[in-house]
Amino acid sequence: MPPPDSSQPSDQTPHAEADASQTLLVTKRFRVVRVDESCRDGTLRTREIVEHPGSVLIVPLLADDQICLIRNVRRAVVATLWELPAGTLDREEPIAAAARRELEEETGYRAGSLEEVPGLWMSPGILRERMHVFVARGLTPGPQALEPGETIDTHVVAWSEAVAMCLDGRIDDAKTVAAILRLEAQRHRRG
Repeated sequence: MPPPDSSQPSDQTPHAEADASQTLLVTKRFRVVRVDESCRDGTLRTREIVEHPGSVLIVPLLADDQICLIRNVRRAVVATLWELPAGTLDREEPIAAAARRELEEETGYRAGSLEEVPGLWMSPGILRERMHVFVARGLTPGPQALEPGETIDTHVVAWSEAVAMCLDGRIDDAKTVAAILRLEAQRHRRG
């Protein structure tokens, strides 16, 4: 008997749409719902999903060969991580304004220009969070405006060093790795 064709969806593959059947938890920044998904074979499957308002991620370029990274204390993983500045869309404001605000709050830099580049789904198996990614240029330094509870230090590093940090695991924050390596691939494609 030939092996199953893994490129074809199984009968248990749910449809793209699911209806929320029950709210399990509501917090300041997200909610958790239980949804029922209709499978192709007519059965229902239950799953829990975190609904998130979305977020922004900023790649602050001081020059083509320098980037501002942050060291961010992350209590959820009990570690201080190398990251790019980012934040949740938890206010009524345009997405680009949120990116400018988060950049200034976390790094102190003001952007002369912002360019939106392709975004990311953060963890689509369980989390409905779209991260909007921006490249910030023409940066002017200033003071940070950290929120209570934030512990963030800024570090300017060479672009090549940031890429190396992604490749050797010093940067292990997924959003930061994805954004830096995507931009590095675009640089190679152009030139």
